Amino acid sequence: MDKFKAALVLAGVGDALGYRNFSRENNALGAKIQQELKEIGGLENLVLSPDKWPVSDNTLMHMATAEAVITDYWCLEDLYRELVKRYVDAVDKLSGRRPDPATIEGCRELKPDNYLLAWHTPFNEKGSGFGASTKAMCLGMRYWKPERLESLIEVSIECGRMTHNHPTGFLGSLCTALFVAYAIQGKPLVQWGREMMKVVPMAEEYCKKTIRHMAEYQEHWFYFEAKWQFYLEEREINEENQNKPVFPDNYDAEEREKVTATSDSAQKGSEPREVFSKRHTSIFQLFPVPKQSGRESAATGSIAGCLYGLVYGLSKVPKGLYQDLEQRERLEYLGENLYRLSMEEK
Repeated sequence: MDKFKAALVLAGVGDALGYRNFSRENNALGAKIQQELKEIGGLENLVLSPDKWPVSDNTLMHMATAEAVITDYWCLEDLYRELVKRYVDAVDKLSGRRPDPATIEGCRELKPDNYLLAWHTPFNEKGSGFGASTKAMCLGMRYWKPERLESLIEVSIECGRMTHNHPTGFLGSLCTALFVAYAIQGKPLVQWGREMMKVVPMAEEYCKKTIRHMAEYQEHWFYFEAKWQFYLEEREINEENQNKPVFPDNYDAEEREKVTATSDSAQKGSEPREVFSKRHTSIFQLFPVPKQSGRESAATGSIAGCLYGLVYGLSKVPKGLYQDLEQRERLEYLGENLYRLSMEEK
C-alpha cells in the first residue's frame, strides 16, 4: 500500500518540479536547470509549497481518473460515464494552470448527458500529446494483475481517446498504464518496452472492434510503433539482449534530451521518454527535462515520479519535496484505495 500512495504523491512531485519551469517561462535545457538546482543546494533543500510549486493540470486530471476508478461501478460503460462527468467537472478547475490544449478541446466534445455516446469523441488531428499519458497511470494500478490485461487495454484506450482521440495520444495512455502494471508486477525495467510492443497489436484489435476512426488512426499508429522500435534498437534492447541496454558513456542531461530532439513537432508527446536513467539514485535523475517546453517537463516528471514511487517508495526522497505538496492528502487517499480495490478484486 505504501508504494501505491508514494506513486500518486511522487507523480505530483514530478509534475510540480517540471511545471515550475513552465510557470517561470523558463524553457532552458536540462543541463542549465540541473546547474540551477545545484546552485541552490540540490533537491534536499527544496520545499514544494503549493503557492510556489503548484501541480499542473496533469495531476488534477490524474486525480479525476483515480476518483472515477475507485467508485463502485457495475460495468466498464458505467466507469466511462463517470470518467466523462469528472473530466468535464475538472476542466473548470484548470483555469490558470495553462492546461494541455488537447485536453481542453477533448473535454468540450464529451457528452455527460448522452447515456449511450457520452465518451465518444471525434478523431482529432491535433489530439496527440502527453495529457492522455499522465491521466492514465492510475489505471495500471487498478488493473495491474496479468489476468486483467484486457481490461487495462480497453480502459486505458477509452480513457485516452476521451480527450486525445489520436493514436499518439491514447496509445500513450496504454503505455503508461502498462508500465505502471509492469512496475507493480516486478517485471525487469529493461523488458517494459519490448513487452509493450507485444500488447500494441491487441490494442489495435480492440480499436477495430469498436469500429471507430480506424482509417484516420492507421498512419499515426505506425508512427507510434516506429518511434518505439527505433528507441529499442538504439538501446540494443532485443529478445537476445534484454538485460543489457546500451547507453552512451557520458549519459548526462544533454545526452538524454537527444532522445526526443528529432521528434516531429506535430506528434510531440508520442515518443519514448527515458524516465529511468543509467544511474538513478535520486528522483531528479529519473527524468530528463525536455527542451521543447515546461509543459512537457511536467508530464515527464509526473510519469517518472509515479514509476519511481512504485519501484522505490518514499524512503530516499527528501521530505521537503512532498510534505507540503498540493493535494498530498487526497493523493495518498487515492493511492490507498487503488491498492485496496486492486487486491480485493477477483
